Amino acid sequence: MTDLTFVQDALQNRLASQRVLFWHDPAGEYAADLDEFDLGAVDVIRVEDNEFGVKNTILADHVSKHLVYRSGDIPRGTANWLLDLELAYGVFTADKTSMLQQELGLSDPSLLPAIEEHQKFFAANSRKQALEKLLNDGDDAARLRAKMCQVLVKASGHKLTDIVRELLVENAAGKSAKFDEIVTFGLDRFFWDGLANIYKYARKTPTIDDFVLWMFDRAVQDFASTTPEEFRNIRSDFNALRYDVRTQDVMTMLASRASDALDVKSKIEHRDYRELATITIVEEIDRKVIVDLATAVAAQSVTPREVADIVRQRQHSLWIAKYTKLYEAIQSASEMLAAVASLPYAIPSTAVGLEKYQSDWFRIDQHYRWFTYAYQTADFQMPLEALKAEVDKQYANKYLYDFGGLWQQTLEPMSAWKSAALAPQAKFFDRHVVPVVKDGRTKVVVIVSDGMRYEIAEELTSMIRNEDRFDASLSAVLGSLPSYTQLGMASLLPQSRLELDPEGLPVLADGKPTNGTANRNKILETVKGRAITAAEVLAMPGAELRELYTKHQIFYVYHDRIDAAGDKAPSERTVFEAAEETLRELLLLVKKWTNANATNILITADHGFLYQDIPLEQAYYLSETPQGDAVTKTNRRYVLGRSLKPSPSFMTFTSAQAGLAGNIDIQIPKSIHRIPHPGAGTRYVHGGASLQEIVVPVITVNKKRKSDVRPVNVDLMPETDKITTGQLAVKLLQREPVTDKIQPRRVRLGLYVGDELISDQPVLTFDSASDDQRDRYQRAVLYLTQDADQYNNRPVELRLEEPIPNTTQWKSFSKGNYTIKRSFTTDFDF
Repeated sequence: MTDLTFVQDALQNRLASQRVLFWHDPAGEYAADLDEFDLGAVDVIRVEDNEFGVKNTILADHVSKHLVYRSGDIPRGTANWLLDLELAYGVFTADKTSMLQQELGLSDPSLLPAIEEHQKFFAANSRKQALEKLLNDGDDAARLRAKMCQVLVKASGHKLTDIVRELLVENAAGKSAKFDEIVTFGLDRFFWDGLANIYKYARKTPTIDDFVLWMFDRAVQDFASTTPEEFRNIRSDFNALRYDVRTQDVMTMLASRASDALDVKSKIEHRDYRELATITIVEEIDRKVIVDLATAVAAQSVTPREVADIVRQRQHSLWIAKYTKLYEAIQSASEMLAAVASLPYAIPSTAVGLEKYQSDWFRIDQHYRWFTYAYQTADFQMPLEALKAEVDKQYANKYLYDFGGLWQQTLEPMSAWKSAALAPQAKFFDRHVVPVVKDGRTKVVVIVSDGMRYEIAEELTSMIRNEDRFDASLSAVLGSLPSYTQLGMASLLPQSRLELDPEGLPVLADGKPTNGTANRNKILETVKGRAITAAEVLAMPGAELRELYTKHQIFYVYHDRIDAAGDKAPSERTVFEAAEETLRELLLLVKKWTNANATNILITADHGFLYQDIPLEQAYYLSETPQGDAVTKTNRRYVLGRSLKPSPSFMTFTSAQAGLAGNIDIQIPKSIHRIPHPGAGTRYVHGGASLQEIVVPVITVNKKRKSDVRPVNVDLMPETDKITTGQLAVKLLQREPVTDKIQPRRVRLGLYVGDELISDQPVLTFDSASDDQRDRYQRAVLYLTQDADQYNNRPVELRLEEPIPNTTQWKSFSKGNYTIKRSFTTDFDF
């Protein structure tokens, strides 16, 4: 573009929006070219000592457009007869810098040096137009340059953190095009001066790579300094970048690179893992904390509460997604080992044992399952190998074997299989189904999950209660003996008499076979019922299921994933994975049935199971074989036959003693012993009388009309209303324990003046289930940014925010008021 074309375009732009334009050209540079300009219907007037005439022409003609050209020296003050009109319509000058300033709508003459210095930036209309959209009247030279940087790096804002964010993203990708643009257009010195003044990063030859190392070195040291004020801005912006979902992956990548360059591994090698727990931006720290914490848990030198606190702190790690499974495993191991260590040395009675298992002891099985599943599915298992060995040993030997032996002692006096603590499983239909449907109008859905033991059902109950407008309660029945699928399934059906076949299959209910969905459906038809598989329900369209729901009063839905995996030797080690799938599918079934208008749902099982993730020692197998007139069925955990010979290795029941009809005797290996069985698995078994096998869960599910889930209440507990230093320590209280219906809350804190953030934004998670209020306090420290200095002796607002679901946005739910009262006697002069 030639100079004349450039000037012509500038004149046309100005005259498009105003009727009169004065052009000052003191040197007469464009006097000879004036008539060459194509300005359309514009009256070009040259001022040649005829100021009064020009003024008269303009004032007399209120329609035409006029360009008033003046060369030479312009009279000043009242000597300039056209001054009032120039002030009214504005003055155009043809030097590029001035024209750019006018084109950008900036009136401050102090901006001219900045525009002149970066003329090259304005050579492209795309950059000029992008900048024009960002400018505001009143922008100073620093803000102008910042917005030029914003255009070049395509940032969302012009603050330093916005520019740095884009350059870090680029640096992580191994590129430099955006920073090269800053250098090309002469803005690199401005950028580095900003980092020196605001972040205190000062180098003779600064580079982005060096800045990254410097930044992470400061972060690993937790921004420690003899003068904490020095790094308050980099601390604040670093935290903003590491918590921003847009840059977390970038920060992770940069942190890995910085960790290697800074040799963090050797620097933390001899530090205590407790000291490192709050540093969440270096992967080497996660690895060390995991290894050391797992070692401490295995040695039981750390309490579950301490482990929970450390795991909670590690949730803010940049690598938490990578190491979540390991932290979960460590926490479950800690809880399990502590629970095993606190087991009693005697069980007073079967009733006490059944009640205590439902209230406390089942947690040991649950934590073992959680630990084992987390270990099996973790990307890295080596750090937990020693811990797993200890967990398996304590669980199998001290809990299943030793404590199982105590439970066996309470069973020895039993002459019949019954207990005052739990109703028999064979009464399930009479006690749980009939009361719901007896009026003839109410319907019930019974979901039977094969092998779902009590501890899995407890987790499912919690999951259901976590759903809005769902309620669920957990109870239990005493599982039938032997605790195997055919008898357990038959016990749940409407019947008054159960009888074992000598081979164990089929079990007869009032003389009718109960094996398979078709046979069970025939029995249920007599009570207006329908048997159906879970797979059929899950595959059924919603409208079709609603139609089916109108046709029957009772539905039995059969689900089989746990037992299907555990009962086969090749797949028995996937039984805990099957449990996870079971939880997901059962919750889906509950929602699907409620969407089909079901309001009363029962979830139960046929039996539980024993499982340990290591091969059994030989001592766990019986060397004695069952004897009798006829041994008709031998399984790993039970024997059927006629006139079976009593033995110290077995508990022996007649059918009558087991609450069954017929003349088949039943023998159960004592405690957790197995009968050797060629080709069968050894880790997963059922059929016996262990607590895990015979405490059969019953979940009652109801759908509510009103919302009943809310986040836990969190209160700010102010200890002062003044901020006298560069940081503010605040105390927050989780008002109540977390429950199924009162759910954890993630809280972000920040100090604001209006909409301007003047601190960093720490994030806390309130998820304590403790009944002790002292356990539910948390503290946070907010560090003021440099921008806070201008608000001394002014009120500021501390906002507590929570995430808006399914977005990256936050909303305020509480606030506190403070006043900044700082002397600045020790502050740096920024």
